[in-house]
Amino acid sequence: MRTTAVMRAGARAAMAACLGIALLGSMPAHALFSDDEARRAILDLRQRHDAMQAAQQKQAEELRRLGEDNAQLRRSLLDLQAQIDGLRTDLAKSRGQEEQLARDLADMQRRQKDIAQGVDERLRKFEPAKVTVDGREFVADPAEAREYDAALAQFRKGDFAGAGNAFTGFLKTYPQSGYRPSVLFWLGNAQYATRDYQAAIANFKSLLAAAPDHPRAPEAALSIANCQLELKEVRGARKTLEDLIKVYPQSEAAVAAKDRLAKMR
Repeated sequence: MRTTAVMRAGARAAMAACLGIALLGSMPAHALFSDDEARRAILDLRQRHDAMQAAQQKQAEELRRLGEDNAQLRRSLLDLQAQIDGLRTDLAKSRGQEEQLARDLADMQRRQKDIAQGVDERLRKFEPAKVTVDGREFVADPAEAREYDAALAQFRKGDFAGAGNAFTGFLKTYPQSGYRPSVLFWLGNAQYATRDYQAAIANFKSLLAAAPDHPRAPEAALSIANCQLELKEVRGARKTLEDLIKVYPQSEAAVAAKDRLAKMR
């Protein structure tokens, strides 16, 4: 705005100078050179005109330089804006990559957790664990527990021969198992059911010898007496029942033994 005003003022001054010169030129020659003051006025006007032209040229040059500087500044601003836009794009990509990396890391951590849980579950299938059978707690392998449960399931279904074979195989595979007293008890019952009384007596006696304080011990003693009665060994059965009452007087088997003795007299 300031530059434009200067240019307008210069233009008006130049026009005034030109007009003055033209007026002077239209005057008679004897009037132009009538005195020195007229000459000085003309010279002064010419000097002012020349000065105004020079000022205008200088202002035009300055305007040209300002225009070039302004164009260069605009180009610089456009370049800077392009750089800023590029940086914003790179930043957005970087943030997107960071977010993707975070998602990938979370997915990897979840997969690791799932794998670890799967490994733990598989290991638990092979690791020994505490079990409680017939009131007794002990540690057993998962395979050991499965075989015992399978054999007992056969017995409960009435497959006494199959259960007997399964329990016999169990004792061979796990001779030191914590299941052993219970296995001997159920094996003896399976043999009793198939009328293999001698074998049943042997297994019941093995239970009493190995674990006389086992919860199944009184029942095992009563079962021995039952086998003896089936074999017509009445004297042996009586002795077994009397011993049962002495050793396990508070047991339900002792009550049954008293009833048997009363009927045998």
